[in-house]
Amino acid sequence: MNPHIEKLVRFQRPERSLPYLPGLGADRVAPLFGLTPVEYEKLCTDFDEQARWAAAALLDDAAVAAAADRLPLRPGQHVVALGESSTADRLSWFEILRYLLDLRRPDDAIRLTNLAVSGATTTQTLTLAPALGFQRPDWVFCQLGANDAQRIGGPGGQRLVGLAETERNLRILRSRAPEPAQWIWLTPTTVDEARIAAFEPFQRIGITWTRADIADTSTVLHDLADLTVDVENDTLPNGEDPLLLDDGLHATLAGQQAVAASFVAALAEL
Repeated sequence: MNPHIEKLVRFQRPERSLPYLPGLGADRVAPLFGLTPVEYEKLCTDFDEQARWAAAALLDDAAVAAAADRLPLRPGQHVVALGESSTADRLSWFEILRYLLDLRRPDDAIRLTNLAVSGATTTQTLTLAPALGFQRPDWVFCQLGANDAQRIGGPGGQRLVGLAETERNLRILRSRAPEPAQWIWLTPTTVDEARIAAFEPFQRIGITWTRADIADTSTVLHDLADLTVDVENDTLPNGEDPLLLDDGLHATLAGQQAVAASFVAALAEL
């Protein structure tokens, strides 16, 4: 299959981007990618299997398995994720967490709902605030800010969303959380500026990201209330194992696995 199509299916979830259109099943979504429903469903199943494998591999580490046992998620609780492509990813840290709980704590029946939308800014995510009340979560895990830090026209261009506006949006979003839901932030992961600069699709539309902007967003998150799990450097180069895709922005499966491990370790200490 065309690798570009695989990447689109991995990160794009039309049923989330178009929540007001009912009945967006495989029969309607598959043609958007130029696939048959059978091809689309097989690709989605393949991603599910990869995420499950990543979770099982993490649990082979005794420290991760012990941390999973200590996670403060009680049986029957509902966990909702908000975010952008780093969380909407079918191989994301959140999907790995889903399988980690399924494998390690199957009797707890902890429910995970992923509301992340690829490409979303903090401004756009504010529109999901009413959905939080509808979902009635016990926990909200939120990883946002990388799209806000996108610069138009090169490294010296304008941020898509200014840093002060990012902070304002995050505070508003948090204030709309239904009580008594517990909220956990994750920082965005860092970027590879050289790969971003060389990635032809980004060149064509004139967008870029910088490590400095990601670091600024992480600083804002650490200034907020609630726990912030710092995963900014979890996708830095690690020997021969690439942790970012060729676009320099999105994590590989190994990168998402590293984020999941960091998140589980931090959450287990609550």
